[in-house]
Amino acid sequence: MIFHTAYIAVGSNMGDRLNNCLKGIDTFVKETNAELLAKSKFYKTQPMYVEDQDWFINGVFSVQTKSSPFELFDAAKKIEILLGRDLAAKRYGPRVLDLDILLMDDMIIHTPNLIIPHPRLQERRFVLQPFCDIASGLFHPLLKKSMQELLNDLNDGNQKVYCCQ
Repeated sequence: MIFHTAYIAVGSNMGDRLNNCLKGIDTFVKETNAELLAKSKFYKTQPMYVEDQDWFINGVFSVQTKSSPFELFDAAKKIEILLGRDLAAKRYGPRVLDLDILLMDDMIIHTPNLIIPHPRLQERRFVLQPFCDIASGLFHPLLKKSMQELLNDLNDGNQKVYCCQ
């Protein structure tokens, strides 16, 4: 059996945001029979794209899994709904839980429902900052830069990101 390493972003800006993230990670690990390898610090982050909403709590975690990327994607969407996310809500709007696959091994996948590496990973301080907590030297398979290099090169207008745990 082949094991994969996946890096997942977690975020919430509704209700008990930190608890939503922690519950999302725990549920993801249990539902996918994965082993939690690492979990970043959590960050309070300024919203992007739709700025008129509460700030987010964001983090990144990594797992070792036998699941395919498509199985992980399906599990993430089910968990988001289970924990209260309204998938019909406005894109980039408020959400109880958001789980996004950032990287999985050195896979490159481009389908209508799933893109790995995550297509906006390199634009987001709220992803890169926690990613660097757990894997700063990991290379993006398309951009051929480490997570730390992507963070150092980021031009996002200094999006506000504060460590909160």
